[in-house]
Amino acid sequence: MFGPDMIFGIPGLLIAMTVHEYAHARIAVALGDPTPKFEGRLTLNPLAHLDPIGLLMLFFAQFGWAKPVMINPRNFSDRRHGELYVAIAGPAANLITAFVSLLLLNIIAVMGIQVQWVYLVIKLVMVFNLNFAIFNMIPLPPLDGSKVLMSFLPGKLAYQYAGLERYSFFILILLVFTNILGVIIFPIRNVILNVMSFILSFIF
Repeated sequence: MFGPDMIFGIPGLLIAMTVHEYAHARIAVALGDPTPKFEGRLTLNPLAHLDPIGLLMLFFAQFGWAKPVMINPRNFSDRRHGELYVAIAGPAANLITAFVSLLLLNIIAVMGIQVQWVYLVIKLVMVFNLNFAIFNMIPLPPLDGSKVLMSFLPGKLAYQYAGLERYSFFILILLVFTNILGVIIFPIRNVILNVMSFILSFIF
């Protein structure tokens, strides 16, 4: 994303990262782990969640990550499913935010509001939240998708799978700059958008 759209995309970037990590922190604390609260992550302040490299990746490649929320699963009231719930919370928060953004776009259209920058900002909030949700569900450690997958794997296999994390950054860079990631994610994003639009078609 280059040119004037870069400025209008900043709110979308910050919102996507913030709601994602806040959701992780909120669910972890709700399950009995105070670690995110002690580390100042139970907040909607974007500065608490920014990862410089992840932000640049999201800004220029439309895929990126925020600073991970540290948790201690031993504190969870539900140790069996706690990590699964925390992992799902981030992408779920992004999808909800994207849906609300699409709802706002429909309301703007119905009301006949023709302020281009407002439309563009909300649209980019929707796009970045969808991208963030889908990207983070890739089953590559330490992304959320890997944690969801590992919650269903036997202990030894899950441990071995987690070892892939040492190669993850280079794999992701390769996927982004060969456009393989876009080939995978953009069709999924279109499907999700079609489903959301279908739901809203009963209202508008």
